[in-house]
Amino acid sequence: MDSEPLYAVFQDAKRLILGSPAEAALTARQATDNRPDAPVLIFDRETGKVVDLDLRGDAQEIAARYTPVTETARRGRPKLGVVAREVTLLPRHWDWLAQQPGGASVTLRKLIDAARKSGSDLKARTNAAYQVMVTLAGDREGFEEASRALFAGDTAALTKRLAAWPADIGREILQYLDANRSQS
Repeated sequence: MDSEPLYAVFQDAKRLILGSPAEAALTARQATDNRPDAPVLIFDRETGKVVDLDLRGDAQEIAARYTPVTETARRGRPKLGVVAREVTLLPRHWDWLAQQPGGASVTLRKLIDAARKSGSDLKARTNAAYQVMVTLAGDREGFEEASRALFAGDTAALTKRLAAWPADIGREILQYLDANRSQS
């Protein structure tokens, strides 16, 4: 089962929350109500893009709009959102997969998840970090140098540049580069 998306809510240069869509929407609404003169930005933690959540209504309406509906448990296999597609492998690959515990599908999913965590999706995470960096710090001193360090993969130089910016901005950008820390 896919987990709920994570959203980071910023007002000024401060991260207010990292949470579910419902938590993000409620926090954004409260921040907007408390300080209508300070814009609130909500980032999709997966892509780094700014998302627009519907903040109309009271807290219950907002929470209901973004709280996932839970399905009652049914007999049989759980619905995983599985999409069947053809995979073409050589006989030796099928032989190897047949020997793995859990079968071919489980093994392939585990291999893909391990590859994603090990950095094979570094380009996507770098692009997401850049989206956040442009939005939150595009006009800050040292932006050009920080973006060069980001795309060069020079984390030490990037961290040095980010140190001159508000701490929450730097922490948020670095979160995208560490696949194991994306939940914090």
